[in-house]
Amino acid sequence: MAVFRYKMKNVLDVKLKLEDQAKAAFAEAMAALNAEEEKLSELFDRLEWYEEEGRRMRQDSIDVNDLRDNTRAIDNLKDQIEAQKENVRRAQAVVDRARNELNTAMQERKIQEKLRDNAFEEFKHELNAAESKEIDELVSYRHGRKIGL
Repeated sequence: MAVFRYKMKNVLDVKLKLEDQAKAAFAEAMAALNAEEEKLSELFDRLEWYEEEGRRMRQDSIDVNDLRDNTRAIDNLKDQIEAQKENVRRAQAVVDRARNELNTAMQERKIQEKLRDNAFEEFKHELNAAESKEIDELVSYRHGRKIGL
């Protein structure tokens, strides 16, 4: 019995490895994005705390130095938030690139798998044709012996 051997197996193996690497890069980029978004969320929480603290100080006795410090802290946090938003945008861009690379790797792997499947179907067709030819020859030989040729 004939055995199917895909001639381009090494190419398919490379495509599978590239897809695995792209998956790992995508997961790493997503983790980095999640970390940046978490930092941004923490900054917003701190900003909210400082703003609440400023409102509380205005209701209690007014200490100008404390209010000034609070205002500076709020301004500083707003600057940090803007910088962190930029970090999140950059991390999102990395995720988008990694997603595109993963999609490309998956498409290339699927193409190679389709080519392998097509080659296997052709192999089966050729095998069936060879078996059919062999059966026809055997039937012809037996028929010829019965007739006495």
